[in-house]
Amino acid sequence: MPIETVERFLAALSPRRREQVRQRPREEQERLAAAWETELQVDTDLDTLSELSPAAAESEAASRVVRDRFE
Repeated sequence: MPIETVERFLAALSPRRREQVRQRPREEQERLAAAWETELQVDTDLDTLSELSPAAAESEAASRVVRDRFE
């Protein structure tokens, strides 16, 4: 997985969540980033949000992925 994908995923997270993810092994970070990309592609609600604010859509998708993993 390209490093920029992981970095984009981390940038979309809140500071607290970003630190949680950074503490995980690199392989897990890459899996979470891949899940984030999938979430962005398959969730039609995020498509609508992305048209209004791409950054908000990326942040929402990242929050969902991490919430599913850590909660």
